Amino acid sequence: MNDFVKQFEAEKIARIEAYGKDIKFQKQSHDWLEESMRKYYVYNFSWLGRPIIQNPIDMVAMQEIIWEVKPDLIIETGIAHGGSLIFSASMLVLNAACGGPEDAEVLGIDIDIRAHNRKAIEEHPLFKHISMIEGSSIAPDIIAQVKEKAKGKKRILVCMDSNHTHEHVLAELQAYAPLTSVGSYCVVFDTFVEDVPADVFHNRPWHPGNSPKSAVHEYLKTHPEFEIDKNIQNKLMITLVPDGYLKRAY
Repeated sequence: MNDFVKQFEAEKIARIEAYGKDIKFQKQSHDWLEESMRKYYVYNFSWLGRPIIQNPIDMVAMQEIIWEVKPDLIIETGIAHGGSLIFSASMLVLNAACGGPEDAEVLGIDIDIRAHNRKAIEEHPLFKHISMIEGSSIAPDIIAQVKEKAKGKKRILVCMDSNHTHEHVLAELQAYAPLTSVGSYCVVFDTFVEDVPADVFHNRPWHPGNSPKSAVHEYLKTHPEFEIDKNIQNKLMITLVPDGYLKRAY
C-alpha cells in the first residue's frame, strides 16, 4: 500500500469516527430517513429490472460486504418482488469475474412467493444463480432445507428481511445466524423500526419494543461471537440497519 492510499484510508477512518460522535449530523440523518419512510421512498427503486425495496445507501454497504466476504452462498429471508435476490446474484457474478467463487449462489426463503414475482425471477437472466424455498423461514422443515443447502459451503452471508416482529426475527437469528461464516455478516434489516413511532411503518405489527433491533439485542446477550459493526452505520449515517450489521468474530 503506497503512501497516497494509506493517507486516503486514514482520512476515511477519521471521518467515519467523527460521524459517530456528531449528534447533529446523526439527528439530521435520522429525521430525513424517518420522513422518507413515511413517503414510501424505498419503494421507488429497482435492480436490473426488479423492484428492490431497500434504502439505496444500504445497498452500497451490501456491495462492500459481498466484495469483502466473497461468499459462495447468500441466504436471504424475505423475497417480495425479488430485487434483492437479483442484486445479490449480480454481485456474486461480478465477484466471480474478479476471481471470487464461480459457483456462488443465492437462496431466498419466503412464506408466500407470489406467482407473478416467481415468474419474473425465474425468467431473469441471473436466475441460474438463484434458488427459492416457499414456506415460513422459522418452520423446522424449512430450516432443515436451508441447512442442507449450506452444507459444504465455505463462506456464508445471511440476510434477514421478512417478518420484522421481535419473536420472528429472534427465531430467524437462532436458526440462521449460526450458519454465518467467521469473518462474514448476518445482516438484520429494518432495525430502524425500533427508533421511530409505530405509525412510520404504516401500522404493521412491528413497532418499538417489538422489532428487529430488539431481537438483535436479545440475541447478542448470549452470542458474543457476533459484534455490531458500528463502523458501517457510522459511515452510512442514513441506514435502515442500525445495529443490524452483525459481524461474526469467531
